[in-house]
Amino acid sequence: MKKIMNVLCALTVTTVVSAGCATNNAAPSTSAVTGGTNAAAPAAVAPKKYEINLATAGDTNMTDLQEKNVVGEFQKKYAGSQVRVVNSGAGDGGTQKIFEKLKAQKDAGKTEWDIDLAIVHQSGMQQLIDNNLLDKWVPQSANKQYVVSPDSKNSLGTNVEGYVIPLFHSQVAFAFNPDKVKQFPATFEELTAWIKANPKRFGYNGIQNGASGVAFATAYTYWKSGDYKTMSQGPFDAALEQKWPAILKELKALPVTYTNGNNGTLDMLNRGEIDMGPVWVDMFNLWVDEGRMNPNYGLKILDPGMPGQPMYVVIPKNAKNKEAAILYADLLTSPEIQAKVIVEKNSWYPGIDATVVLPNVSEAGKKKLFKDITADDLNKRGQSFPINTYFDHLKTAYEKN
Repeated sequence: MKKIMNVLCALTVTTVVSAGCATNNAAPSTSAVTGGTNAAAPAAVAPKKYEINLATAGDTNMTDLQEKNVVGEFQKKYAGSQVRVVNSGAGDGGTQKIFEKLKAQKDAGKTEWDIDLAIVHQSGMQQLIDNNLLDKWVPQSANKQYVVSPDSKNSLGTNVEGYVIPLFHSQVAFAFNPDKVKQFPATFEELTAWIKANPKRFGYNGIQNGASGVAFATAYTYWKSGDYKTMSQGPFDAALEQKWPAILKELKALPVTYTNGNNGTLDMLNRGEIDMGPVWVDMFNLWVDEGRMNPNYGLKILDPGMPGQPMYVVIPKNAKNKEAAILYADLLTSPEIQAKVIVEKNSWYPGIDATVVLPNVSEAGKKKLFKDITADDLNKRGQSFPINTYFDHLKTAYEKN
């Protein structure tokens, strides 16, 4: 009864009901007058508390991104809210674990799933959507007008429009020592000529030890085959793969140095053991920030291009706390967080429209991210990885040939 009376106090404008709702006989310090009638001031509404279970694939930096940079901002807006962040593991395997968890709950007939929000790789999108595990939440997002990138519509051949907002775009480029590479190659044809003229001075990690090497092998295949559009957008045509053995044998015949992973390429470059190699732009910039990489080294993308990839913000179809999940996703994909956390702190390219993000980025942040690779470079030469079937077959073909 007391709860009902408090609600009436907040809504009524008559002195009769106001008097009836008073919890003591003291007169209010202030009153509103409407039509000559005094009304009690509306009672303050306590901020709503939320609970969110967030699962993120990726390395520990993905957990840090949430816990150290975004969770606190959410709790400032919604005091007392709880955000639990769980890391499912690095690489595509981490996304696979999220898929398996959601699929198991669906198959068990649960109507409320215990993952409210997830950060996943492109590789998992087809099976997540095919198994009806995701909500088409983007039309409800406060940032829907900023979702403009091609990979927010098509991801490795899967239509993801409405299901995803990219958290960031990570790009592979060629890092190089300008003291050794006086005139950087402009095309893959010039690059292969440079590699042959400078044996063992180009390094990459093959196709098993890190995605920067996968990106190089993929870009080389795109260039030699001329099949980028079909390989990245589909439909699948097995006949295209007949070109691959000759292309991959030619690639593996180049006199390169094989490195031990993404970090291994950066490490050998910094020690002067190689002069050039494919790296993730964000990892390169992080090493520069930490004093582990010569800041005079540069980054370039060649014609016709190099692949990069996003990670996606998704909301499970039967998320228990869907309202909270959308609010948190709105914060995560806002121009302010994209500028402060994605660009400034992590040196990733923004997941939403860069034109609304960059005005919030410091001049130093802009200079670091776009010093060597401009926004125009990304628009012209930023490629996608192949659709899943081609991607799997290409990695197998590389090992066989």
